[in-house]
Amino acid sequence: MMKKKLITGIATLLLGVSLLTGCGSKSEKYMIATDVTYAPFEFEQNGKYVGIDIELLEAIAKAEGFTYELKPMDFSGIIPGVQANQLDGAIAGISITDERKKSVDYSNEYFDSGVAIVAKADSTLTGESDLQGKTFAVKKGTAGAAYAESILAKYGAKIIYFNDTPSMFQAVTSGNADVCFEDYPVAMYKFKTETNPELKVIGDKVTSTPYGFIVKKGANAELLAKFNAGLAKVKASGEYDAIIAKYIGK
Repeated sequence: MMKKKLITGIATLLLGVSLLTGCGSKSEKYMIATDVTYAPFEFEQNGKYVGIDIELLEAIAKAEGFTYELKPMDFSGIIPGVQANQLDGAIAGISITDERKKSVDYSNEYFDSGVAIVAKADSTLTGESDLQGKTFAVKKGTAGAAYAESILAKYGAKIIYFNDTPSMFQAVTSGNADVCFEDYPVAMYKFKTETNPELKVIGDKVTSTPYGFIVKKGANAELLAKFNAGLAKVKASGEYDAIIAKYIGK
């Protein structure tokens, strides 16, 4: 009887050690999507993914002690992927909107984007108040185009439409338009990386567009909490400001 009890006790002990070992070795790895064609937030450079979102996610994961696999994909597939449980979360310059809140949960805002006014580098224009009678260049279907259209009558301005950003910028550079409207961080990154920029941002942003990290609505609250906690730590340490300054300046 004593021998049987001893064997049972040893088996129970070994089972307990096995369970503890298993728990201790388990480390959840999140699948996090990004769109790597939106500089300066995410893009490929020398075979490596870089940008504000990429570095910020890396810093937050390190601060909170979690691991993840980055999944580059087309932006249009990100939210459906999160909803279908194919992704745990996503960071891709995703604007916080009431419509998207119906299907995803957002982290705290981590960047305030928006539309900026761009003029020639030697322009004397200082902001929106100087746009009376001017000619606007815009890219079709963008937030910049929508804003330009909303103030067109107010300033008695004209508008020229383009299919791509380079053509829009060229219209201002060549003098065929006085200003154009582009996402603030995109414009700032472009001019920061040019040796002798021909264009510049004038005045303050004319719109505000907050960005957030997303998870499926009602799910993955743990990851969302980790992101928010890590974001607070990265901001407090000064690392957040360093990442922003690296890509678009202060």
